[in-house]
Amino acid sequence: MLSDVAGLTGLFLAAFGAATVLPFQSEIVFAGMQAAGAAPVALLVVVASVGNTLGAVVNYVLGRGGERLAQGRWFPASAAQLARAQAIWGRCGVWTLLLSWAPFGDAFTVIAGLMRTPVALFLVLVTLAKTGRYVVLGWATAAALGG
Repeated sequence: MLSDVAGLTGLFLAAFGAATVLPFQSEIVFAGMQAAGAAPVALLVVVASVGNTLGAVVNYVLGRGGERLAQGRWFPASAAQLARAQAIWGRCGVWTLLLSWAPFGDAFTVIAGLMRTPVALFLVLVTLAKTGRYVVLGWATAAALGG
């Protein structure tokens, strides 16, 4: 029982770290735990998805904090240019959050914060993307294991 909790905690931390700037690979932990039968696949998907989504929230918060940096003279965009970029992002760029599962997707989660994406929309899109990735990974691992 305690080893199950420790394993799931490790998966959560790996998934959380993988969604931030830290160099983690949660897929290896996930597939290894699935192959070892450490927990039902549905539980692995939930734990990894929650951890990965919360890691993306850290990126979002960093992006929101980055808006304060925009006040500096060295920032590469004026206030008007930033406002224009936020408007464009709100119309079409926000959908890039559906790619937040990909290795380069972490940048989109930071940009979403900087672009003031509504938190609820951010959470819906990122949760769909990240959960979808772990569902596919669970399916692919089961197929590779012959199950």
